[in-house]
Amino acid sequence: MSEPSLERLLEEMIEAQRARLLALARRILPSATLEDLLQPHDREVLSSNPQFNFEDGILAGYLAVRAALRARR
Repeated sequence: MSEPSLERLLEEMIEAQRARLLALARRILPSATLEDLLQPHDREVLSSNPQFNFEDGILAGYLAVRAALRARR
């Protein structure tokens, strides 16, 4: 897979995971916003939820891979 193809795939994965995380956050806390995803520790109900933390960890992993690919360039 070429690097541009890999980057496009990674961006799609990041956006899909971000949407999944927001949907989960809104099931836990109906008023959750995208900003809450950036600062989940401001909302204890999110930060204390194991499923939210798991999905947030997946997103963090994808973001770390993207950063590593960009740093390699």
